[in-house]
Amino acid sequence: MSVRISCGRFVNNVTQHVSVTYIGSRNISGKTMRVKAPAPKPAPWPYKTNRYTMLHRFFDRTSARLDENSKLIVVEGPVAAGKSKFAQELADELEMLYFPEANLDMIFTNEYGYDLKQLDPQLPETCRSFDLLQYTVKYSQYIDALAHILSTGQGVVLDRCVYSDFVFAEAMCSKGYISREVRSLYYELRKNSIGELLRPHLVIYLDVPVNKCLENIQKRNISYEKNSPDISYSAELLVYDWSHEGEVEVIVEDIERINFNRYDEQDPKFVDWRYSREEMFAYLRNKYSDGKNFLMTYLNVPRFNIPELLIEAEDAKLALEIYDNAPGNEYAPGYNSSMGDTSILFKSKLPLRETLPVIERRAR
Repeated sequence: MSVRISCGRFVNNVTQHVSVTYIGSRNISGKTMRVKAPAPKPAPWPYKTNRYTMLHRFFDRTSARLDENSKLIVVEGPVAAGKSKFAQELADELEMLYFPEANLDMIFTNEYGYDLKQLDPQLPETCRSFDLLQYTVKYSQYIDALAHILSTGQGVVLDRCVYSDFVFAEAMCSKGYISREVRSLYYELRKNSIGELLRPHLVIYLDVPVNKCLENIQKRNISYEKNSPDISYSAELLVYDWSHEGEVEVIVEDIERINFNRYDEQDPKFVDWRYSREEMFAYLRNKYSDGKNFLMTYLNVPRFNIPELLIEAEDAKLALEIYDNAPGNEYAPGYNSSMGDTSILFKSKLPLRETLPVIERRAR
């Protein structure tokens, strides 16, 4: 006599139900005002190097790592408003991971620290680095942030994010830096990809008058700054007048007062983070950690009617040769003896995912 059991039912019984508003529940707490130490939880999962497979889902529950501080917070505001400094201090107080503003240095700096933008003078003009990649790097960074939260349980503070990037595309188009065709491609990329992400829990907007922003921009001396949808529907929004820098502790107190559990299943706020079954958390964790390379393919939108974005085959061949001969680019990361890599003979695996390095923008 044989007995057959549905695998789906077995998984459901093992993983069990979790609270519908698990991630969105309770209040964020800062380390200064915290009454007691956080409850112990499993060690962070090394998502950058280890796969999270179907088998792991039975023994490594995602919800076991999530607590009241497992949130995604975004700091927004005008250029030179002081977002980076504030975001770093906020992340430190909330014991979250700080992600600097996504920038092209993150994708043009290889694993050995070599800045590939140095090669621009050697490249054909059609192959030089360009700012349409700004959306790509913000999209990539946001995936890394989601993977970090779901794999480690640690919250993330982002300096700007992919959801506000369109304002730069609009500004550049209105001033003639990009054509209407490039603008249309930008929105096609955005439409094709942004629905794959989970929107943030909280957005903090630092409001600064235009004249103050211009003054700060001149002080920062970053050349491209000098010359160049309502998020509150799905996330909490805090707005502050940042003409004169305030105290982070005061804002942390405001954050601690937010009850992330006051919304029901039908409310649009935090809808991206409300799931009733453990396997949905496992699915999302796998999607953003192991599945990042696939998610990046959503940006592969062919458009052949934009001449300034087309590259001749000869130019592309020359560019690839120049990039491949750059220090650290000859072989895959970990296999370049010229850069000090060792034990190459005993290595057999390529990197699991392309995780962006944490690099602040360089002044140019």
